[in-house]
Amino acid sequence: MEQMYEQEAGADRRPVLVVGAGPVGLTAAAELRRRGVPVRCVDRAQGPSPLSKALAVWPRTLEVLRRLGGGKRIETHGLPIESLRYHSNNREVARIRFDDRTRPVTLPQPDVEALLGECLSELGGEVEWGTELVALEQDAHGVTVELRTADGTAVREEFSYVLGCDGASSTVRERLGIAFDGSTYAPLFALADVRVEGPLVHDANYYFCGPKGVVVLVGLPGGRFRVFTAAPAGTTREDIDLALIQRLLDDRGPGGLTLHDATWTTGFSVHARHAERTRVGRVFLAGDAAHIHSPAGGQGLNTGVQDAHNLAWKLALVHAGRAHETLLDSYADERGQVARTVIRQADLQTRAWTPTKRWHVALRDTALRVASALRLGDIAYVPGLAGLTYVYRQGAAVGPAGSVGGFTTGALAPDRTVWDRRTTRRVPLRLALTDLRMTLLVAGPGDHAVPAAATALAATLQQQYGDLVETRYLDTTDALLSDTAPRDAGLKRNDGRFALALVRPDGYVAVCGGGRGPELVRDWLRTAFPAQGHRPAATATAVTESDSESELKEALL
Repeated sequence: MEQMYEQEAGADRRPVLVVGAGPVGLTAAAELRRRGVPVRCVDRAQGPSPLSKALAVWPRTLEVLRRLGGGKRIETHGLPIESLRYHSNNREVARIRFDDRTRPVTLPQPDVEALLGECLSELGGEVEWGTELVALEQDAHGVTVELRTADGTAVREEFSYVLGCDGASSTVRERLGIAFDGSTYAPLFALADVRVEGPLVHDANYYFCGPKGVVVLVGLPGGRFRVFTAAPAGTTREDIDLALIQRLLDDRGPGGLTLHDATWTTGFSVHARHAERTRVGRVFLAGDAAHIHSPAGGQGLNTGVQDAHNLAWKLALVHAGRAHETLLDSYADERGQVARTVIRQADLQTRAWTPTKRWHVALRDTALRVASALRLGDIAYVPGLAGLTYVYRQGAAVGPAGSVGGFTTGALAPDRTVWDRRTTRRVPLRLALTDLRMTLLVAGPGDHAVPAAATALAATLQQQYGDLVETRYLDTTDALLSDTAPRDAGLKRNDGRFALALVRPDGYVAVCGGGRGPELVRDWLRTAFPAQGHRPAATATAVTESDSESELKEALL
């Protein structure tokens, strides 16, 4: 496999152990493999589950999956969702339509796992099914685990790091002795994957709310619907069958809908819990092992995949000796912020769909009508579900707060469409930037010369950090993305307005700035990464830190 960047002398050669081969573990394993990290992925199950537990895949997660090469399966097996439709007492009270930026796709979990499994296999990895983690101990230098293989053999092996991606009943979390605090909602929920006769469209999600409860119908690829609703008090899992779900749909739905040909019926409890810690030394928790919540909003799989993506690029750089160990401290902080937000929002939605008092119903319906009329859902609610609005606060992987030229520190880089001269096609900016290294983005109007200090800074970073940082130039007037700065000939001098943004491999802005941009970039890189390769010559340093920097500060926003 091609090495994405050189490993420093003395870099750790031991593999990383990923425990769990669901969407979270497979994402972690594949992302680490494509970044040159040796990985083993184990799961105590005998093979992949055929059950389609999670359904919705939101745009930010789709970005991650497409980066891994899953675009074809998404297009072939996914069902783009047109809208969310809310009804109360058989009257539509709100409809939220998606645009290309925010549209989720219904892609059942088995398809997501197959996609990720194919990616891992293409990268030379595999899942060791029937292999269970039995014991775990660690010190400052590594993690020793005991694994029980499919034939019952127990083996002890040493790994550089361990990732617990093994679900809500995580063995890794249990072996670490980490509390999993929270609560369980009172009602048991009933679920069925069925065919529905009635006036529904498959590319919409329906929420039918009535005095007796809420019933949700989600169109599935292939023509079925998933139907789920809160079961009556006293219902057990053994009581749940198609007849019960049909009766609940008749009581709570619009009428005129007939269910038949069920392929799966089950009952499940909804929990809201989070791990006390998501890192202990060289062991990390991700996905359901770290946090679980109501399926309201369809965030579970998405949050877990993004956990794995956030951790993988950082761990790969530390494992190769290219980043300070402190970079890993940012994982728990950043993904903890997201998990707390998701749990809170899912809890509010779940309580909104299960009111017990008439005035609660009236208040909910009024709020939905007002939000729909003012398009508040489109503006404030849906982009959050899509995973596009999280802003990480300052920490080990994010610099001081700032905003310039459309870039905000801690937020995703803008997804405006640009013409990428490297690939000669028009693509969203984030997808045009590499996700294997840091990108210094120099952005400004194309009819102005790039300040000399900006190009000097780029040269200095290349000398200090080699292939860890690459520079791209964005002409903000014509949305042109280039590998080289435009020539000075025919351009206005440095009276233009330029911005600098250092974009992380996951598309988030580490630091950005105008006048202080060079200083912020250099300070952040010194903190996160040791200087590598050949140190810059004294003349290059002088250019970056002398009068040319004053020139740059005047030209930058």
